[in-house]
Amino acid sequence: MTMTAEAMWLNSVFAGYDNAILSFAHKLAEIAGVVLTPLFKLISLLGEGGILFFLLAVILILFPRWRKTGVCIFGAVCCGALITNILLKDHIARLRPFEASELYRQWWQFIGSPAEEGFSFPSGHVTAAAAACTGLSLMQGRKWVLPGAIWVLLMMFSRNYLMAHYPSDVLFGMLIGVFSGFVAAWITLLIFRVLEKRSGESRAADFLLYTGFESLPDPKSLKSMKLPSKKHARRESSSHVASHASESRPESAGSSYKGKH
Repeated sequence: MTMTAEAMWLNSVFAGYDNAILSFAHKLAEIAGVVLTPLFKLISLLGEGGILFFLLAVILILFPRWRKTGVCIFGAVCCGALITNILLKDHIARLRPFEASELYRQWWQFIGSPAEEGFSFPSGHVTAAAAACTGLSLMQGRKWVLPGAIWVLLMMFSRNYLMAHYPSDVLFGMLIGVFSGFVAAWITLLIFRVLEKRSGESRAADFLLYTGFESLPDPKSLKSMKLPSKKHARRESSSHVASHASESRPESAGSSYKGKH
């Protein structure tokens, strides 16, 4: 397959950078592959197709308190996927490391990494991770920045360790993901600002803002509602029958009895 000009440029400009990190990853595999290989395979699997982040976004959208965050994460991952998978991958058409180099292929076989389809640049796994974590941090505050950064870095290195991507692939994937997160956050805040202005005037706006699982009765409050015991129910039933019998007793019987005296 003839390489595109963009792919040749990437291979040339980032040759030293890519080789240094991939060589380091291979040395780690030789030293601690028994532990690291299953770990990085699991991390890579969790990032497959951005499904984990889509699922997280859908769950958060169900709760009004987290809905804004869920919408932002969903939009960020979609934006990143559009840039990465639709606009760049097929246009640049960069081969994966194990397809372009015999040395990297040997390293890939040494790890026992599964075959990957599609082109290499940029990394979709890293784009989705960076987009989701950026959106989460922007919506929920600085406390999520460090956990998000750690997850993105682990995802980046896992893709290099498995020889599925060049380091330059994951670097640009991270940059695209962060950009997508900021775009999604801006659009999300704009949408919710419009909905909040129409709150109280539009049923649709109120529904989108406030309806969800949190609006349902609290299960704890339902448990606190005590049902009447069986004894109490029997007493109420017997008293009801007695009162009904007294009310239905004919008055003529009483008057006839008085007449005999």
